[in-house]
Amino acid sequence: MTGHPHPVPAGPGPAPTRAAPQPSGAAVRPRPPAPEPGDDDSRLHVGDVEVARYVLRPDLDPRHGPRPYLHPVRTLAGTPVTDALPADHVWHLGASLAVQDVDGTNLWGGRTYVRDTGYTWRDDHGVIAHTHWRERAPDRLAHALQWRDRDGGVLLTEHRRLAATPVAPDAWALDVDYTLTAPAGRDVHLGSPATNGRPGGAGYGGFFWRAVADGEPVTFTADADGEQAANGSAARWVALTGVAPGGGAYTLVFTGLGLGDRWFVRTAMYPGVCVAFAFDRPAVVPAGGRRTGRHRVLVADGVRDRAGVTALLAATEPG
Repeated sequence: MTGHPHPVPAGPGPAPTRAAPQPSGAAVRPRPPAPEPGDDDSRLHVGDVEVARYVLRPDLDPRHGPRPYLHPVRTLAGTPVTDALPADHVWHLGASLAVQDVDGTNLWGGRTYVRDTGYTWRDDHGVIAHTHWRERAPDRLAHALQWRDRDGGVLLTEHRRLAATPVAPDAWALDVDYTLTAPAGRDVHLGSPATNGRPGGAGYGGFFWRAVADGEPVTFTADADGEQAANGSAARWVALTGVAPGGGAYTLVFTGLGLGDRWFVRTAMYPGVCVAFAFDRPAVVPAGGRRTGRHRVLVADGVRDRAGVTALLAATEPG
């Protein structure tokens, strides 16, 4: 992932509107409509502990890829494990679904990677918009969304469900389930900088978690260690351990790759893990067809080694 740094500080919750650099002569499009009554942000709880805020309609510059996102996500002890609007990549928004190339529309935010040119500011940003709730409870949320191009045309419709469940006294699980449906009349192609010509394993785009860490975190899979081994792999799980700014060690364990998905992992440039839909080849949602995903993230206090992660995973399996 590239970064055209923007000196914008990240905050603990949704930030006010921030302007991104505009290409010469580019017009600023109108912002999305204001939220309807009752469509305010929601929270997820494990018991009586708030573990995540779901920012439904962030008031962001279109070039930051407006979309619903989870931030802050916290451990049961209160340690934050997500970052939003960081200075290095302002369009990284906690935990969210985002793809940089959806039939030519950038729903990730930031500059678009153009083959034989590189990253370029283009007027190609769309929005992933909430349309209505299907379920709202302290430990689960479900709603309908539209993935829209810059003119408001619907690229994909989505049904999404989020759920928080206890795993152990110091760990909980976030489940993210979604179904993306293409219009009846055309296929929808999903791409990434890698599929558009960028080398170096930059196949990001999908379910992305921008973590927060004081210093470089550690990542590993069941049988390999480090960013280079995890990035591009199809490992059953990926773990990320770190220490949040201000203290508080944590471990995140990501599971749920779909058929053809790969892990996109960064620790040196910034801390992040993505279930990448188009890591090295474009993905297609066929006309009238669906793409489904189900991912689980275990959020634990403390640093777990490989044996500790294995035990944590075993605690989530049905008896």
